[in-house]
Amino acid sequence: MNEAVDPQLAVKLEHLERILTGMESAVVAFSGGVDSSCLLAVAVKVLGERALAVTATSETYPERELIEARSLAGQLGARHREVVSEELDIPEFKHNPRNRCYYCKKELFGKLREIADQEGLAHVLDGTNLDDRSDHRPGRQAAEEIGVRSPLEEAGFTKDDIRVLSRHLGLPSWDKPVFACLSSRFPYGTAITPERVRRVGQVEDALRDVGFRVLRVRYHDAVARLELGPKEFDQAVGALREEVVRIVKAAGFTYVSVDLQGYRTGAMNEAV
Repeated sequence: MNEAVDPQLAVKLEHLERILTGMESAVVAFSGGVDSSCLLAVAVKVLGERALAVTATSETYPERELIEARSLAGQLGARHREVVSEELDIPEFKHNPRNRCYYCKKELFGKLREIADQEGLAHVLDGTNLDDRSDHRPGRQAAEEIGVRSPLEEAGFTKDDIRVLSRHLGLPSWDKPVFACLSSRFPYGTAITPERVRRVGQVEDALRDVGFRVLRVRYHDAVARLELGPKEFDQAVGALREEVVRIVKAAGFTYVSVDLQGYRTGAMNEAV
């Protein structure tokens, strides 16, 4: 927090703080990602003990993400709880329709609402921002049905705003790559099973262990299609090619494919 915030961003931050002040208390859906971390940091500043971070654990949420969320909540001095999300037990979710995320968020936000009621907290909040409007997000319907608020969006924050503010606040998540749950790695209509999720997660974890940061492992039956950032692409087809092949095949895939378009969010929506 070495320098002043840009005046326009400062106005948005003041707006965000007013919104949170007016809420009086809240549960924050906290994944440990860029958006929810920034929201939680400001919520703790404004609401103190009346803000509760809740992180959902499930087979589609990697262990390393949970560890990072625990660590960051501790750094922020936030009250923190974990709840088990059981989306893989929902038939509509497992069949992986185009509105898959609706069923996941309905289950998750429902549990967060129950926790808020138990704790006597008025609101449930998520980290949705203005840029999220441009992508296919059926989970927003579930949020609206349960009455989840999105203060970052309400205050006019874009993804870039959130990264800049996070850096200003000294959050280690400020430059963290975007992460989506492992169920997003499957083409719509391809059944999502614990075993398939495990295989995808195994590859992504192993690639991160050798230094990859920006990546997605898309599941196509026997083929693992790797979407990579520019640096990761050069490594995958260069010095680390043999290691990448070994990692992917060790998870049970027959073929290794590197997508020439590289990493991009919402790639599975391109076929719809």
